[in-house]
Amino acid sequence: MPQLIKDRKIVDDPWLLVKPASDGVLPAIPHAGDVIVPLSVWQESKQRLLERDGRLGLWLDSHEEPAAIALDLANFAVLAVNFPTHTDGRGYSIARLLRERYGYAGELRAIGDVLRDQMFYMHRCGFNAFAVRADKSIENALTAFTDFSEAYQSAVDEPVPLFRRRLQ
Repeated sequence: MPQLIKDRKIVDDPWLLVKPASDGVLPAIPHAGDVIVPLSVWQESKQRLLERDGRLGLWLDSHEEPAAIALDLANFAVLAVNFPTHTDGRGYSIARLLRERYGYAGELRAIGDVLRDQMFYMHRCGFNAFAVRADKSIENALTAFTDFSEAYQSAVDEPVPLFRRRLQ
């Protein structure tokens, strides 16, 4: 079973990530079990997905807007945001919007080109789960959360900036 980092612990990942093959064709979605489907599948098959046995998750690509699912958030046990490359920062904004504007409180997972060096900042934007790139050490990635002892700026994980916290 694949593993991921969730809430700063390495855990087994029971979710099936439904991804298109290299030719763009999506595999069949099983009738039972926990699945994370792309936004396009959700938009085309909402009712069928809600009627299956198992939990439902959704993944957004970095070019997709969270506003597209704002009214549907209660249907998802997990939301995943795809980072197609580690240099694509749009996923950070998506995470902040999901947490701060739309109030999503469930599991928010970073998928795709997720590297250790990004995880501290992803966490600050609201991610609490990380599917580390397969060729990287998940144990090493877990140490990313202790790279910095304090953050100056406000963020999802600490809404009060350091200069205000020092005055308290």
